[in-house]
Amino acid sequence: MSAVIRARAAQEAAARALTRHGIRHPAARALLAAAAGAAAAAYTAGHRVHDIHHPTFWKEADR
Repeated sequence: MSAVIRARAAQEAAARALTRHGIRHPAARALLAAAAGAAAAAYTAGHRVHDIHHPTFWKEADR
């Protein structure tokens, strides 16, 4: 699995945990930290930040 796919999967898991449990839940915080680590690993491997986020993120952010 590529670093970008791992980062996207970790980001999605963290977002779901935050939506379900909120920021104070220990599991949500752990998943958020894991997502940050996965994103950092992808960036260190040479991927751009733009590669990590889902393409629809950039379309919505441009609005």
